[in-house]
Amino acid sequence: MRLALIQQAASHDRAANLRLGIENARAAASQGAKLISFAELAFDRFYPQQPATPEALEKAVEIPGPTIDPFREIAKQYECVIVLNVFERCGTQTFDSSPVIDADGSILGTTRMVHITDYDCFHEQGFYAPGDRGAPVFDTAIGKLGVAICYDRHYPEYMRALGVAGAEIVLVPQAGAVDEWPAGLYEAELQVAAFQNGYFTALCNRVGEEEHLAFAGESFVCAPDGRVMARAAAGENETLFCEIDLAETKTSHARQLFMRDRRPDLYADWI
Repeated sequence: MRLALIQQAASHDRAANLRLGIENARAAASQGAKLISFAELAFDRFYPQQPATPEALEKAVEIPGPTIDPFREIAKQYECVIVLNVFERCGTQTFDSSPVIDADGSILGTTRMVHITDYDCFHEQGFYAPGDRGAPVFDTAIGKLGVAICYDRHYPEYMRALGVAGAEIVLVPQAGAVDEWPAGLYEAELQVAAFQNGYFTALCNRVGEEEHLAFAGESFVCAPDGRVMARAAAGENETLFCEIDLAETKTSHARQLFMRDRRPDLYADWI
């Protein structure tokens, strides 16, 4: 199966960002991608660089809605699965959310970021309510898919929950800045998650210079044995393609050994 991770810079023009995203998704699908993922808030500037304001909160969109619907059409036309990430409004609350669109154009569900951080240039608690949908795994046309939105990837218990629920691939929409963490740490974190849980991990990062942050790009894919299979360029718009075989999850150490030998009866109450 061909996976495509689309890292694209976002201007102040949401309509232009959305058009670019549609073009990139269509191009990836026409090149055989059966699973397409975007970075965190792919079609907007990264709002949490600055504290939330009423005007900024008004920019949240509904799911489904005009931002989501063009990708549903692409998914149906090309029979591919598409995972987005948007600033979602639901009633009076707003969330950091990833709708999962199946190959027939239906929305299987939406993952909402569970863990919400707050520090300089990441003022997220003013923008996002904590996710209220747990760690869902979606049974898609290409396989069992989970989503760990940005900050959620730092929580091993969240990543393990996706593995226990049978995820074969976990997509990570991220907004990671240049020099935010020591070199190689993002990769190492998801290499370990892939190895310990027996699934593929695929991180799709933002790219581009914005008001207070420069986003790094460097999206990548890890196999269930912890190998880094593919990397995108730093600081550039790019669609990273990677051929993956989800059958590898069945022969992983995690699925043959680690999951079998777990003792949750002893430590479930500790986490």
